[in-house]
Amino acid sequence: MPASALTEPIKVDREASKTVPDAPPRKSSKVFNSFQIAQAQFDKVAEYLGLDKATRDLLREPIREYQFAIPVRMDDGVVKVFRGFRVQHNDARGPGKGGIRFHPQETIDTVRALSMWMTWKCAVVDIPLGGAKGGVICDPHNLSAREQEQICRGWVRQIARDVGPVTDVPAPDIMTNSQHMLWMLDEFETIHGGRFPGFITGKPVGLGGSLGRTEATGYGVVFTLREALKELGLRPENTRASVQGFGNVAHYAIDIYQRLGGRVTAVSCWDQTDQCSYTYRKNEGIDLAQLLSITDRFGGIDGGKAKALGYEVLPGEAWIEQDVDILIPAAMENQITGDNVGRIGPRVRIIAEGANGPTTPEADAQIQKRGILVIPDFLANAGGVTCSYFEQVQSNMNYFWEKDEVLGKLDVKMTSAYFAVSDLARRENLYMRDAAYAIAIGRVAKACHERGWV
Repeated sequence: MPASALTEPIKVDREASKTVPDAPPRKSSKVFNSFQIAQAQFDKVAEYLGLDKATRDLLREPIREYQFAIPVRMDDGVVKVFRGFRVQHNDARGPGKGGIRFHPQETIDTVRALSMWMTWKCAVVDIPLGGAKGGVICDPHNLSAREQEQICRGWVRQIARDVGPVTDVPAPDIMTNSQHMLWMLDEFETIHGGRFPGFITGKPVGLGGSLGRTEATGYGVVFTLREALKELGLRPENTRASVQGFGNVAHYAIDIYQRLGGRVTAVSCWDQTDQCSYTYRKNEGIDLAQLLSITDRFGGIDGGKAKALGYEVLPGEAWIEQDVDILIPAAMENQITGDNVGRIGPRVRIIAEGANGPTTPEADAQIQKRGILVIPDFLANAGGVTCSYFEQVQSNMNYFWEKDEVLGKLDVKMTSAYFAVSDLARRENLYMRDAAYAIAIGRVAKACHERGWV
């Protein structure tokens, strides 16, 4: 698909979400440590590659990590202390790169895992960056704009000496956006006394941001999905998909998938009021613009309005058991587990992982046995970091590309990366995830060796 066909904006009318009381949540019986999962995935491929012990020891742990307190005077005058993190997993191939998420359930192990996955993500699409990640334990739903700004500026004050355009470049992640990035940039520039737009990506367009960045992750998921469908001999217009999540990644993935002719019949999203998720289903296919018009700024759909529009409201995990060809988990980590993997419908041929780490190793083994083609997270969702790299380059040059050029470059990068992984998987009879890891880990290990680190 030419890039010119992908440039029309999506208009979002954001309203507050409401509850749907007749759909009880389902919860997993297990608690997963994302960092242990990331290390287990690494160990498996390190054995396949025959890495020496020193290289394994270096790559299975972060090179640096920072934990710090962020005191903020709240609107009511009370000072509250928030906990912040930044983990730099590996920078052998270039400056660290990775988002900053605001989440009430953030943990240092989650950030460690995400930083490791960022290292592999940058390597698999072959951009000259390393892996990093950051976060703050907080819930933006319950914070005013002023309080969020103070958290952003406080985060930068604590880490300003250890991040920067040639060191470690942050970006938005879950529940952070371009406004948060701009506050962080302003604080960084105030501290260092200059203009450094390449310090952070995901900025507003017009203040150093890149055209196409908002769409990039979701579009990248479907660029790789498009190639997988070709390999399986499936035409997009003859396929159906179910999507978990309705934030930025999910709704842009739905947009381009529908433009290719596919039909999304179910969407699952979190309801902040009920503290659980719901699945909204229409067998004839969802109306994306219609759902976006009843969605809040955090991707929560107004359940009452959805029901009035004819959507069936199901428990949150019902997204996984739909009669579809494609599953797109685009929410949080550890969503496809040993507890629910058996509920994946018999028709499913492809799982395109829009989220980071959505599938546990136990579930992965069952998916592999079933012969489902998995486009692994750090390949499928690498469109975001790829376009962040484009933004970083543009900011450092102070020269900005048109949207068609950005999306065209993104398509080339994502398609090339998919072909490299798919070709290795076929040649070596590897699971797609293992093939992607083999390419990424091999590139990072080579850089570490050539630098003389191990």
